[in-house]
Amino acid sequence: MSTSSFNLDAEALYLDLLEQIKSQTTLDQKLAIVGIYSGGAWLAERLAKDLALHNKAGFIDVSFYRDDYAQKGLHAEVKPTQIPFDVNGASIILVDDVLYTGRTTRAAINELFDYGRPAKIMLATLVDRGGRELPIAADFAAHTIDAAAYDKSHSINLQRAEDGTFSLSIDHA
Repeated sequence: MSTSSFNLDAEALYLDLLEQIKSQTTLDQKLAIVGIYSGGAWLAERLAKDLALHNKAGFIDVSFYRDDYAQKGLHAEVKPTQIPFDVNGASIILVDDVLYTGRTTRAAINELFDYGRPAKIMLATLVDRGGRELPIAADFAAHTIDAAAYDKSHSINLQRAEDGTFSLSIDHA
């Protein structure tokens, strides 16, 4: 697998995503945030801190909810879902690092409903790369890439350094 450099500044994209969320939400709407492991969880953790959503941040592992579970199996490291707040009636910002086919988002929504019935679910993503296979759209997206620019052999990945800063890369199989 080769990795090529990616010219998007993940830190600048994060700040744009944060500003979008700040300008389009209010904390009085029982706002909570849930990140999809792993990149979405990293983003959600930082967003929760920057939005002062104390005790209103959760993390979700969709491995068992994916419709391609039989094909993909489990990741090497399955992390437990942690939702420490009441989902019922909450306005949840579901966070993923890269939105592509929509299948991960669908799985996350299915799992969220196992915890209760939210008033609203909004989707936030750092990068929307198009190529949807399901009718799913992001409410907040820091950057949109032309779907034709990268085929299915490319994977856009978020990395988090030890100091918490983000970077993006493209892997080609």
